[in-house]
Amino acid sequence: MTKPVVLASASPRRKEILEKAGLKFTADASEVEEKLDENMDPAELAISISLMKAESARARHQGSIIIAADTLGVLDGSLLAKPGDAAHARKMLSSMSGKCHEVITGFTIMDSDTGRTTSLAVRTLVHFKVLSERQIDEYVKSGEPLGKAGAYAIQGSGADLVDKIEGDYYNVVGLPVYALAGELAG
Repeated sequence: MTKPVVLASASPRRKEILEKAGLKFTADASEVEEKLDENMDPAELAISISLMKAESARARHQGSIIIAADTLGVLDGSLLAKPGDAAHARKMLSSMSGKCHEVITGFTIMDSDTGRTTSLAVRTLVHFKVLSERQIDEYVKSGEPLGKAGAYAIQGSGADLVDKIEGDYYNVVGLPVYALAGELAG
C-alpha cells in the first residue's frame, strides 16, 4: 500500500486491533453524530455510519486511504446501543442473559483522492451465559459496560458473560480484521 492509512476513529480497541495486525496508520476521530434508525437494516445502518465517518475524515486527509467502522448489536430484532447509564446497562445485560445476539460491524475503506469506497458488514453471533442479578450488578459496578455497544467488552471482563461466539472475535471487539485485511489486499 503506497498511500498513508488513516483510521477515522477514536476507539482504543480499533487502534489496538490495527496495531496488532501490523498496519501502519494514524488515527483521527471522525465527527459524526451516530443516529440509530430502528427501521433500517442493521448491516446497512452500520455501513452507512462507517461511510459518514470516512467522509468526515476525507477532507482532512487527502492522499490517504481512510478506514472507518461502526459496530452494532442486535437482540430479537432490536438494536443494542451504548447504554446511557448504569440502569440502562443493567437492563440490557438482563435482556441478553441466556440468549444469542448478533454483532454487526460495518466498515468502509475510502481512497480520499478519488472517493472510491469499499464497504462491507461482518456478522458474528454471541451466545451469553445465563447471568445472575449478582453477576450483572458486579459487572455494571466495574464501569466497563458504559460506552460499549451492547453494554459489554468481550476483550475485558465481559468475556466472562459469554458462553461462545460464532464468527470473528475481532468483529465483536470492534473491527473485523480478517475481512478488512482481505479488502485492503484486494
